[in-house]
Amino acid sequence: YAFGHALERDTGQAVARAGGKVIGSVRHPMGMADFSSALLQAQSSGAKVIALADPVGDTATAAKQAGEFGIQQQGQKLVGLLIDVVDLRAIGLETAQGMLLTTSFYWDRDDETRAFAQRFLKRHGRMPTQFQAGVYSSIANYLKAVQAAGTDSAKAVVAKLRETPINDFFAKNGRVREDGRMVHEMYLMQVKSPAESKGEWDLLKPVATIPGDRAFRPLEAGNCPIVGKAG
Repeated sequence: YAFGHALERDTGQAVARAGGKVIGSVRHPMGMADFSSALLQAQSSGAKVIALADPVGDTATAAKQAGEFGIQQQGQKLVGLLIDVVDLRAIGLETAQGMLLTTSFYWDRDDETRAFAQRFLKRHGRMPTQFQAGVYSSIANYLKAVQAAGTDSAKAVVAKLRETPINDFFAKNGRVREDGRMVHEMYLMQVKSPAESKGEWDLLKPVATIPGDRAFRPLEAGNCPIVGKAG
């Protein structure tokens, strides 16, 4: 799958930029029931971190089997690359506890996120994912830019978006870059244990805030054809 190969490539590049090294990878078919061989290879590699670049079903299976092997208890960390709060709730804290992940939004981060999340919960019966919060934020900021520009002309609205800092319940220290990429803070989170959780959606605890210029691919690495062009 092209997405899987791209995720593997981009993750490796991000690790290298941070001074780390990817020492191996194991690919598998989707929906695999037995991850023991892949996990044992990762365990014996001596890697400090084992990244799970899988859809939620495979991540759940791999995380459960990693727990059976005691991988995290022996000092290696699991990182979920494609997982969100709704997925974690389905997997369960008993299986996912201790896993690390990055997210652009967590409902319990601050008063603004909690206020948005409670409105969403009242309407939909569950907490919002980072993708749902991001869509709401992007539409709201687009409409603000249209209002500020006094027109819905694409060039005028894009110019207004690029010149306006974005700080709302979703994005902190956000800006739209020259290549059109929205850059903002990201958050390294860890899945709570069942004992730490105080409620149905109390799933994550903060580990670190990642500045936008470190969280996203550098401008010069994107090879965007519009960068540097006038107009």
